[in-house]
Amino acid sequence: MINTRPLSSLGLLLGLLAAPALAEQTVPQPDMITIPAGSFMMGCDHRHHCHSREMPVRKVEVAAFEIGRYEVTFAEWDACVADGACTHSPSDQGWGRDQRPVISVSFDDVTNQFLPWLNQRTGSNYRLPSEAEWEYVARAGTTTQFFNGNCLTSDQANFDGRRPHFNCPVSDFRNQTLPVGSFDANAFGVHDMHGNVWEWVADCARSDYKQAPANAAPLLEGYCERRMIRGGSWGLDGWASRSTYRYSFFPRTRENNGGFRLARSID
Repeated sequence: MINTRPLSSLGLLLGLLAAPALAEQTVPQPDMITIPAGSFMMGCDHRHHCHSREMPVRKVEVAAFEIGRYEVTFAEWDACVADGACTHSPSDQGWGRDQRPVISVSFDDVTNQFLPWLNQRTGSNYRLPSEAEWEYVARAGTTTQFFNGNCLTSDQANFDGRRPHFNCPVSDFRNQTLPVGSFDANAFGVHDMHGNVWEWVADCARSDYKQAPANAAPLLEGYCERRMIRGGSWGLDGWASRSTYRYSFFPRTRENNGGFRLARSID
């Protein structure tokens, strides 16, 4: 039988004190991968049908850091909504929530609500990766267009396989997101760096790399009316899914092919 008697003052106090601890258990713990320090050649050369935004190629030094094994999921975002910290509850377009990547979240949604909530609840310092960190992870030690070579098919990533990269085989178009981790990880153990959803990164927009720093710090000055995105998506072609491809959106933009991935500095 359920006890419907009023709580005593002591019982009420103990209940209130216990509530945060109980709620803390419901906060998803991000699955992070440690990425070793190193250097790489960032950008694209003319041999690979580059966009001018991807040039010139330059050497970048990257400090060790952590990055999410997967894109942030609806389950993680919905926990923020349930906790009252995230005010935007995006539609899943009928594709499903849970372990599918969250979509239709803006840069402002992520940086002004989700990240502060996650850091407050976990006592950590999660953030968005910089562009350089993102490309370093996407390449995973390779110099090819994708982590697995110069061609990508829809049995390796979720993108519009009807429109592959130059001279690559045609494959399927699913017309929706897939659960995170549906395909093999790259050499760093990270999934879905090509396709599935665009991923916000920390940098302000810039038209090329001519004034870019030699380290992996994000560019946080200049044309910050737009923010950079990386990785292509389920609705885009193979060219837009390359490790080097870069584009930008307004920070308030919410698209059904856009999400994000977490990063964390190592002290």
